[in-house]
Amino acid sequence: MFKHEPVDLGYGDLDCETSNTGRKYISPTGKAYPSITTVLSLLSRDSIAAWRKRVGEEEANKISTRASTRGTAVHDLLEKYVNNDPDFDKGVMPHIKQSFYDVKHILDTRLNKVYAQEAPLYSDHLCLAGRVDCVGVWDGKNSIIDYKTSRKPKKKEWISSYFMQCCAYAIMWEERTGVPITQLVVVVAVDNDDAQVFVEHRDNWTDKLWDAINNYRREQIFGTLL
Repeated sequence: MFKHEPVDLGYGDLDCETSNTGRKYISPTGKAYPSITTVLSLLSRDSIAAWRKRVGEEEANKISTRASTRGTAVHDLLEKYVNNDPDFDKGVMPHIKQSFYDVKHILDTRLNKVYAQEAPLYSDHLCLAGRVDCVGVWDGKNSIIDYKTSRKPKKKEWISSYFMQCCAYAIMWEERTGVPITQLVVVVAVDNDDAQVFVEHRDNWTDKLWDAINNYRREQIFGTLL
């Protein structure tokens, strides 16, 4: 059983708007902020476009749909398990269960306490918003925890956007609660392989996060960057 100490953010869920330019969340004061995933999507846009061209649109759509469906299912299962739901895996497909059980033992031994799951966050400082997978205590330290799925093992140099995303959540959390969090944890469930855990310090990623934010803002003003 996971120990929960819920933190009251002082507001409910955030309304969101999704369009062909990405997703925006509406803060309690009515400000529309882009999601952190929308901002960071610019970093992989060119490589994804090249991949889609290489494999073909039809195949790319199939792969993307499978990956998105699997990722959502694994996230939901992890969330239910951490919420101590006794029926967390009821009716779940075997391949989703396998991804979950690859991660389960890691959560059992390293996730010590839970402050929030799927919490809507925003920052007037960053002018960003998003929904964090988990905030809690990991290996004895307050942490931002993000779940990912992958067909193949990741190398650290491939997942800079993951750390920037967690960095943004850490800044949002501190702004909303007054509690600083510097440890970033990314847990990756890998198809037919061991799960991976990457741990980083927030301050190693703040400059890179600001670079990504500023690139996004310039593109919104001037159009696609060359």
